[in-house]
Amino acid sequence: MIVVAGPEIAAYGFPNGHPFGPDRHDAFVAELERSGVAARVERRRPREASRDEIEYFHTPEYVDLVIELSERGRGLLDMGDTPAYPGVYTAAAHVVGGTLDALAAVIDEGRPAFIPIAGLHHARRDGAAGFCVFNDCGVAIEAARRIYGIRRVAYVDIDAHHGDGVFYGFEEDPDVLFADVHEDGRFLYPGTGSRSETGRGPAKGTKLNIPMPPGAGDDAFFEAWQEVEAYLDAARPELVLLQCGADSLGGDPITHLRYTEEAHAHAARRLRVIAERHAGGRVLAMGGGGYDRRNLARAWTRVVDALAGPPDV
Repeated sequence: MIVVAGPEIAAYGFPNGHPFGPDRHDAFVAELERSGVAARVERRRPREASRDEIEYFHTPEYVDLVIELSERGRGLLDMGDTPAYPGVYTAAAHVVGGTLDALAAVIDEGRPAFIPIAGLHHARRDGAAGFCVFNDCGVAIEAARRIYGIRRVAYVDIDAHHGDGVFYGFEEDPDVLFADVHEDGRFLYPGTGSRSETGRGPAKGTKLNIPMPPGAGDDAFFEAWQEVEAYLDAARPELVLLQCGADSLGGDPITHLRYTEEAHAHAARRLRVIAERHAGGRVLAMGGGGYDRRNLARAWTRVVDALAGPPDV
């Protein structure tokens, strides 16, 4: 089991009391070590992705904008949630590079992997959104197909927010399998991810969105998860990606779901089984959201613990 972590991605965090602050990384690492799970994993430092790699998913014009505002050290990368700060390009490029290194470990070495400050699922191909500068999830999907020749990639998202950047980035691609359990968009940003959104054109009917009512807890999640498993078993993916945002746990300051970390542990355990069944054991988890530090530390540590153990087949 590989965990990609280090100060290079800890630097991806917004200043001045922003919910996505730079302390999130260290909160997770401290819990990983306190729990003893750190002794069962290999830690690796992230590298900076090249511009060419970032452009697997993003447009050159948008990358130019991020570089410009990063050098300027101020300005907005979207309509207000995602401010530029000095060095934001380098920090975001390390998130992408770390995710790509984790992907390489999964595919080349056959080892599950996790990267905490990643899963930036709102960024669009041509813009930032929702605290997300570069969409490392989208880059990983493109890399899996371009570099490794993997055709069917399953992207599973249990963050409270709908993974709209990934969904719309691959909305017409039937080979990107998409299963997202999230708070109903009528109550939470970004307002998307209804049941009726199942893909477009040749991909119509190939995506699964499961909106959850505010206040939904573990029992509701476990019930929804049965549908996710059935969908994945029928789709038979060759690679499984998990965006395990911890903002779906009760007590998060900006969302309204009430899961415990058992939901995240269950999702990781079961995806390990599905990956063994269909994808040669290839599973990569990315941290995603989570703005209560205790919640994210515990949920992500449980994900790592589940992926580090033997598959419960």
